[in-house]
Amino acid sequence: MDYKKITESPSNYDNLEQMDTEAILEGINNEDQKVAKAVSEVIPQIGKLVDATAERFLEGGRLFYIGAGTSGRLGILDASEIPPTYGLPHERVVGLMAGGDVAIRKSVEHAEDDSNQAWKDLNEFNINSNDVLVGIAASGTTPYVLGGIADAKKHGILTAGITNNPGSPLATDSDIPIEVNVGPEFLTGSTRMKSGTSQKLVLNMITTSLMIRIGRVKGNKMVDMQLSNNKLVDRGTRYLVEALDIEYEEAEKALKQYGSVREAIKALK
Repeated sequence: MDYKKITESPSNYDNLEQMDTEAILEGINNEDQKVAKAVSEVIPQIGKLVDATAERFLEGGRLFYIGAGTSGRLGILDASEIPPTYGLPHERVVGLMAGGDVAIRKSVEHAEDDSNQAWKDLNEFNINSNDVLVGIAASGTTPYVLGGIADAKKHGILTAGITNNPGSPLATDSDIPIEVNVGPEFLTGSTRMKSGTSQKLVLNMITTSLMIRIGRVKGNKMVDMQLSNNKLVDRGTRYLVEALDIEYEEAEKALKQYGSVREAIKALK
């Protein structure tokens, strides 16, 4: 191992059990404030991934995430929010994790140790060279993720790796490494904390900028969001009021008639 495993480095704090609650919370918050700065330093790499993905997406390609534990759950979370937010089919951004869907709620023993399983999972979706695969692993050493990345590269699929250990196998094996050095965790090795937070920030950046690049945003509005509850219908109605300078009741009627903010604007403008 020729790199430092920062995610396992001792915390900058000790004797945690002797701290009062306020000191614990202040310590956690002090560490959290380092996360956004660490993410800012990898924006060029995130940009490379977004541009490459947008190019493939516009040709019908898809974006896949693979991970285990917290990393896998974060990928699934990001993917699951694309259809309601941007009105795209579920199969355009797909999150997969070691252990399958049951592992979203309950840990599956040794699932992440199988280096062959990710490719089996990806093949259920007929992943191909038009697609992009992003592996997520704080450690950068998760066999499930590394195996998936290696197999994808053999099949000509563009790969990226989000990790919190610069120089880790995931970073060196991926076409586009995104290495977010957030430093040691407040609780030594607890990568659901700063590492997980950094991953969530990066994933937000990837898909939000991707959706903007492929035309799923107008101005600063989500014009293709699914109208799946009263809150979203109200939001869409207010968008139309602003965009078309019409009364709320007229906007709501148009939204329901045309089914989306985009279509209503197209029809009424």
